Amino acid sequence: MNRRPKVTCEHLKDAWDKRKAPKQNLIEMGLSADPNEAVKLPSNLPLLMRSEQATKPNPLVPNKKSVVEKMETDAKAPRVKNFQLPKTQVLELTKFMDKYGEDYKSMAKDRKLNYMQQTWKQIRQRINRFKSIPEQYNEYLMRKEEEKKQSELSSGTQDN
Repeated sequence: MNRRPKVTCEHLKDAWDKRKAPKQNLIEMGLSADPNEAVKLPSNLPLLMRSEQATKPNPLVPNKKSVVEKMETDAKAPRVKNFQLPKTQVLELTKFMDKYGEDYKSMAKDRKLNYMQQTWKQIRQRINRFKSIPEQYNEYLMRKEEEKKQSELSSGTQDN
């Protein structure tokens, strides 16, 4: 019992009957215990043998079809994206954006910053991916605004 994997799906846990075998439980829920049985490949047997196999009745019919329906609705539900770029990539991309803005072709020509020798389209794709992650991109924009305010303050004190 200790070696069995833990089932994390709540729908399966609720419908699971501990008195029955795992295969029996899965079949009653409308799930497959063996993927080779669920998705049949065309057989190489002669036609006479195939017709004999097809006539065998399947004694187990799913009783708990609601489990499959619940799992399908759960799988179709929208998920929260929590993808983030590594900090090293964020630093690299922000250096590009600080120096060149939106000029991707100039970014591709810069030998120091573009040490991976990426094309301008690859750089544009990476920057667009960075912009699509609101947590990281908003943090960059806030830092940029703070730097702008500090530079304005320092230039204002120099004039006086």
